[in-house]
Order: sequence, then structure tokens, then C-alpha cells
Amino acid sequence: MRNAELVLRREIEAYPDLVDARNALGVALANQARREEALAVFQAAAGLDPRSAEANNNVGNVLNDLGRYAEAVPYLEKALETNPRLADAHHSLGMAFQCLKRHEEAIACLEKALSIAPDMTYSLSHLLWNEIAICRWDKLGARIDALRTQLRERRIAAAPLILAAVSESAEEQRLCAELHMRESARAQPAPLWQGTRYRHGRIRLAYLSADFCEHATAQLSAGLFELHDRSKFELFAISYGRDDGSPMRSRLTRSFDRFVEAREYADADVARMLRELEADIAIDLKGHTTDARPGILAFRPAPIQVGYLGFPGTSGAPFVDYLIADRFVLPEGEQRFYSEKVVYLPGCYQVNDARRAIAASTPSRAAAGLPAEGFVYCCFNNNYKISPRLFDIWMRLLREVPDSVLWLLEDNSAARRNLQNEAQARGVNPARLVFAARLPHAEHLARHRLADLFLDTLPYNAHTSASDALWAGLPLVACAGSSFAGRVAGSLLHAVGLPELVTENLEDYATLALKLAKDRGLLGEVRAKLARNRSTAPLFATDLFRRHIESAYQTMWQTWQRGEPPRAFAVEPIN
Repeated sequence: MRNAELVLRREIEAYPDLVDARNALGVALANQARREEALAVFQAAAGLDPRSAEANNNVGNVLNDLGRYAEAVPYLEKALETNPRLADAHHSLGMAFQCLKRHEEAIACLEKALSIAPDMTYSLSHLLWNEIAICRWDKLGARIDALRTQLRERRIAAAPLILAAVSESAEEQRLCAELHMRESARAQPAPLWQGTRYRHGRIRLAYLSADFCEHATAQLSAGLFELHDRSKFELFAISYGRDDGSPMRSRLTRSFDRFVEAREYADADVARMLRELEADIAIDLKGHTTDARPGILAFRPAPIQVGYLGFPGTSGAPFVDYLIADRFVLPEGEQRFYSEKVVYLPGCYQVNDARRAIAASTPSRAAAGLPAEGFVYCCFNNNYKISPRLFDIWMRLLREVPDSVLWLLEDNSAARRNLQNEAQARGVNPARLVFAARLPHAEHLARHRLADLFLDTLPYNAHTSASDALWAGLPLVACAGSSFAGRVAGSLLHAVGLPELVTENLEDYATLALKLAKDRGLLGEVRAKLARNRSTAPLFATDLFRRHIESAYQTMWQTWQRGEPPRAFAVEPIN
């Protein structure tokens, strides 16, 4: 790649007006993750030939990669003015609109891309994502069927997070993850770690994430990082996300022995940093979620590589050795659907930070847009998790509980409009849907006090949102699904001592949600039990969790020190 770069630079020096050479050089630089350099080269090419669809498309793609979506849009639109049949530009413009939450425009672009290139990688899954993001369900069944067909035929990669939002099949999710990993980490680099036996005084843990900022992952795990036993463990953060300047960011940077800013570095360079740090265990906190970089661990920079927390499912990657779970989210009989060896923690796999602040003042019902009287069902999950069959049940509950309302998070105006229309179609006054704007986390937790009961979603449960509700004292009714993503809320409820709120099917879910609304005495007992358990149950015992996960890390390390391959195991409960 470096040799090609040198040849192209000489060619440009000799022929400075050669647009094709600049495009080729930009591609070479982009393939090395030297995006800023690639951007300058592509912009120079577009400047030489403003009507070059290729140059403008390349600029737009790099700007998308850099997270500069609004800047990418005019370049991609210009590429399509010149070549309206350029499917890649339609897809890239759709992705820019998706990231800008202009979902309806994204849908139009992705539909166009698929009309030109029906087998375009990821276009169908992202089209589906944008439709569920705005709760547009008219083509949902057909989209899911088409996606499943692609997966069964092993033809086209799809985004695993999107499949998890619509599929209850762990087998299907493993296939999706493996296809995606094959696409996103095509190169098979030589492993950087090649059997060296480290003998450090402390086990070196390297946590990798783009979310060391005001983000759900940080809200859950900040306390763990602070409490890790420094006499036994040395902590590194490998941060390849943004610095949002938040108090959470400052708290996190203080929590590690070394905080490495890696956003501007290519995967290979980050992997080399990890190897030079001699990390014993590298823990990927992203999986297949937004801004994930599986290519880093593809270089095998550490002898032990682990998936944890960010993605509720398998990585599908041969270079990830272990997945941390619990027996509820991942029953032992389901291990065949995971490419990793499964490590079972006692209780719940999800860490929680017992220092999460809840604002002291509670807003009034009027300030929150809620009626002065009446039962308040709520669901603060992202709108994409709302499925038609769940919404059918919710509307039935509103019809059966007089003066009740459903309080939802408002992700975007299109979702609000579509949900109101869906309520109307089911015989419910749309005014009984109340939408909540996003708030700072402490204030968001405080407003949970205004709700009576949290209704969970399926096939993708509440995860951090469920912990938020329980931490704020709000009971939650869940239905256990058949995949990791659909069993997290049930795991949380077991760990907080409320297994009676976990149902096995949606009819029982509906029956329980109705019973609790009609029997205020029973609901009061449940709330009182949650209040008692909040400070004593394992779910929010951060230091107990810390000891359990450290035991897991020590077992992984001891297994490796003995020269044995990774194996599944369970951590014994610590009293």
C-alpha cells in the first residue's frame, strides 16, 4: 500500500491535473485509515473536476467516516446530479441522513440504492433500521423476510444490531454476526501477539470503547473502573470515540492508570499500541454497536480478548475468545450460537454504578405533559424497539384502563406522528400518548417517579433503560424472549429480587400489566419491595460485581498461563 502511495504521488507531481490519480491516492490513504489526508486529496480532485461523480462521492464517504455528516450531504448530492445511477452515492447519502436523524430522507435514498443494486451490502438492513426508527411498519414483515432470506443464503452482510432489533433467533444472529465480521474485517493480518508469556506484577486490563463519555455504557460501568483492585490489576482505556467534555469524561479519565486517545489512529496502529502496552486481557465494550472497530482486535494484540456489555450477542469473530454473560440471558443450551467461550457471572451480567445521581426535585405532572390524574404506563426505550405486536398490547391496556396514558421517549417527530396514527387506527385517542424529550441523565431518572409502571419491549428488551427504571424505583414488566437481547430485562429483574415481574409469553405480560394497573395495593407492594431491594440485592452492588468480574479475569489469565485454550466456565458467587 505504501509503495502504491509513492507511485501515485509521483504521478500527481508529474501530472497535477490528473483527477483519476488523485482519486486512487485518496483510496489508498483511506484504506490505511488516514482519513484526513484522504479527504484533502479527494477534495482536490473534486476541485479540479467539480462534476466528477467519483470524486464527490469519495469526499462524501470520507466525511461520513469522520462523522461530519452534514458536510457530506452536498458532495453526495453533487455526485448524484452527475450520475443518478450511482448506487453507492445513494447508499452513502442515506447513511448521512440516517446519522443526522433525517430518517424519511434516508429511507428514500436507501430504497433508490436498492432499486439500482438490489444486492448492495447493508442497504436493506439500514433501510429497515430507518423504518423502525420512525415506527413505519407498513412494509416491516416483507423487509424482515427479505433480510432473513439474504442471511440464509449467506450472500449479503447485514448490521447485527439491526437484526437483533427484529429477530428472536440466536442462530440467525450468529450467522449475521459472522457474515458482518467477514465483511468488516476481510483482511487476515498476522497476529501481533504470537505466544509471548507476560509476567507482569498485575494483570493488565485494556478496555476498548468509543463510549468513554456521557453514554449508557459509561453510566453503567464508571463505578467498576473506579473500584477495580489496583493491587491486582492495571487498567488501560483505549478510547476511539469523541471527547464530549462532560463530567463523565473527566471521571473516566481519572479512573484508569492510562487513558489512550486513539480516535485518530488506524486499527493497525491502535493494535500496535495495545501490543506495546503488553495488555494481558483486551475487553471490547462495543461489539457490533455504533462506532465499533472490530478491526483492532483482528490483529490479535493481546493473548486474551473478550466481548462484554456493549452488544447483546455474539461477535462472530474467531479472534474474540470469551463472552461475558449470565445464565438467564444465555442459557447453557444456547452456547452453540456463540463463537466465543461463555463466561457466566453470578446473578446478572450487567454492571451497574451505584453512584448514579438522581435529581432531588421531581417535575410536576403538568411540567412533564402528563394528566393530573390517571395511571401512567411508560416506556423510555428507543422508539426502534417498539414492535407492532407490543403496540397492540399497549393500546389494549389503554382501552381497558380508564384515564391511563402511555408515556414514551420521543426520538424524532416522524416516530411520534406514526405512533399517534397507529394509536388512532387501534381505537385509542392519540392524545393518550405522551412524549418525553431527552433530558440530562439525573433529571431523566428523577422523572421516572411520575410513572406507575414501565412496559418493556420485545424482541429487544430495555437494557440500560431497565436499570434506570429500577434504580429510580419504577417497577418494570418484562417478557423473556429467546435471544440475549430479549432476556436482559428479565436478568435485571431476577437480580433485583423481582422475578415475579418476568413473564414467559406476551399474553401473560399483558395480563400482569393490566392486573398491576387495576390493583393499586398489589402495585404498591411491588414498589415497596423494589425500594427495599434496591440497596441490598446484587443488581446495584457495584463492588460485589467488581469482585465477580475480577474473578472471571483471573480465571482467564490462569488458564492462559497454563498454556490451555479458552474454555467456558462459571464464576462462583462471592458472599
